Amino acid sequence: MNKREVKIIGIAGSLRQHSYNKSALLAAKGLLPEGVGLKIVDISNVPFFNEDVESVEVPKEVIDFKNKLLEADAFIIATPEYNYSIPGVLKNALDWASRGEKPPLSGKPLAIMSASPGMLGGSRVQYHLRQVAVALNMITINSPEVFITNAHEKFDLNGTIIDKDTEKRIEKLINELVDYVLLIQKK
Repeated sequence: MNKREVKIIGIAGSLRQHSYNKSALLAAKGLLPEGVGLKIVDISNVPFFNEDVESVEVPKEVIDFKNKLLEADAFIIATPEYNYSIPGVLKNALDWASRGEKPPLSGKPLAIMSASPGMLGGSRVQYHLRQVAVALNMITINSPEVFITNAHEKFDLNGTIIDKDTEKRIEKLINELVDYVLLIQKK
């Protein structure tokens, strides 16, 4: 029997080009076990959710976005915290993904990371995102929790991770996510 690759989709909750959260996803991409792929999906072109628009025709950008999500065995979201909560662009993308007859996130595992220059590392956004994941019927990996505090000290100017402890926590989170996917696939 051929082993198939575990496919993970990564989503950054920030649109900033040099976002610490995008850098965390890129770090995760370099820490994958053998047989695992991570594709980072850009959400910058997903239009604002509008039920009136949806009732006429779902925008092509949304269809393309949801098709990419359908390919995934699991997801990892790395997001900053905006005003103690989820950035609007991320929440908007998740709202679109929750719609339709076959929501592409439902029943799939989710790992969460957050990076912030602050001392809490985005802890509040993770708790809000976990609540949203319940509504999306996602299976959240509970441990380890990866809060990248003082992110400006954990990445260099090119966005490369330079903190070994943070790198180890990201790697452990990825391994927990992959282990859960493999467990599901055995059933």
